[in-house]
Amino acid sequence: MKHALVISAALAATLAAGTVMSPAAQAGGKEKCYGVALAGQNDCANLSGTHSCAAQATVDNAPDEWKIVPKGTCAELGGISKKEAKAAFKAAQKNS
Repeated sequence: MKHALVISAALAATLAAGTVMSPAAQAGGKEKCYGVALAGQNDCANLSGTHSCAAQATVDNAPDEWKIVPKGTCAELGGISKKEAKAAFKAAQKNS
């Protein structure tokens, strides 16, 4: 019984990660949007490299944290693209 539960949990985690990260999900009307994730609600690793997992953002709307959103809604939510987020992150590193 315990073994089956572990296998089920591992399979569910794998499927969930594949859904969030897959290019097919992005091509299917979704996109990464930086700067809109609330603390603990980011979808995966951040640009600054301080963590590599979902739900580890420590502040709301950090520019290096992202969420998957419906394509075309990122700007409406106040977010930025990955290209813009990388440029902002590099600029912030130069200034610090």
